Amino acid sequence: MGNAQEKPSGSGGGGGGTPRRDNPRTHGATGKEVANGAPRENSPAGGEEEPEQQPGSSGVDRSYLDAPAGALPPHLARLKNEGNYLFKNGQFGDALEKYTQAIDGCSEAGIDSPEDLSILYSNRAACHLKDGNSSDCIQDCNKALELQPFSLKPLLRRAMAHESLERYRKAYADYKTVLQIDTGVQAAHDSVHRITKVLIEQDGPEWREKLPEIPVVPLAVQQQHREKPVSVEVAQVRAARAAQEEARRKEARFTLLKHEGNSLVKKGLFQEALEKYTECLSVKPDECAVYTNRAICFLKLNRYEEAKQDCDSALQLDPANKKAFYRRAMAFKGLQDYLSASSDLQEVLQLDPKVHEAEQELEEVTSLLRQSLINRADHT
Repeated sequence: MGNAQEKPSGSGGGGGGTPRRDNPRTHGATGKEVANGAPRENSPAGGEEEPEQQPGSSGVDRSYLDAPAGALPPHLARLKNEGNYLFKNGQFGDALEKYTQAIDGCSEAGIDSPEDLSILYSNRAACHLKDGNSSDCIQDCNKALELQPFSLKPLLRRAMAHESLERYRKAYADYKTVLQIDTGVQAAHDSVHRITKVLIEQDGPEWREKLPEIPVVPLAVQQQHREKPVSVEVAQVRAARAAQEEARRKEARFTLLKHEGNSLVKKGLFQEALEKYTECLSVKPDECAVYTNRAICFLKLNRYEEAKQDCDSALQLDPANKKAFYRRAMAFKGLQDYLSASSDLQEVLQLDPKVHEAEQELEEVTSLLRQSLINRADHT
């Protein structure tokens, strides 16, 4: 339950690695971050555009250092831009120094720009978090939030730092505040779910009563965040998340419809089952088993041509599907195409000689074929 955390070696420029989780119940809190950005994969709040070259290398383009950075004068903007790049490349200690120099420079120059100073404190907090220094991370986040109340990134970073220090109630409050600002921050949803379990275990059924007060985010702040332009990277993350959620919903709906169709078949309600399977195919049109299931319904309703078409579709998806061959044979039988039925039944037995129903049907279809040939001869 203490604040001390080990700093694993390996990051350049005097920085450490990500904070170690001493409590097995707390995991995955930090995620991948960029300076001036919340977790890259999980948050809609991205960082500034950053260069691809290493500063200080011979012949390297360092023009990105002169890119504008809010209302900061050029010499302080260069420090911030270099800190962003160093952070992106895992040099958290060096990045921290650049942000500190920029913060001190603002004080010395008497710069009154709460938004820019808040970003610098938030960026330095990210360095502390990566170095395992959760206490200093919280202090910098507090300063950032004093300058810019309800700023999403320092709130999220402070929540992660509280969680790493096992201050679960404070972490919960910060994560819930983040979600008032932006419900799309998946890292906050995941952490709230995880911490809730810990608090129930720790505090019992009255765990909510022991929480600190969760501030109400003004509607104006929520609206301002929604209207804030997002980077291309953040837009891509949101699109990917939306696609994953849509795929999950489609899969759940498909599973439910298929289960309902199967239950209706067992009850002998073939028309109703057919409708469920048709809905299934509107969700996932390449599901072989649904075609063979719907073919049963068509057979039971004496709609042999449609049963044959469904079996054709199934065999296009799975050319060795013995159920599709068998049910198509039954459709051919219903259409009085005994030769085609015989051919499909032989395919079934070639795939699986132990299908006794196919053996019996083959005998019957062969007899019907023989009789039809005799009838045709007599008619002629």
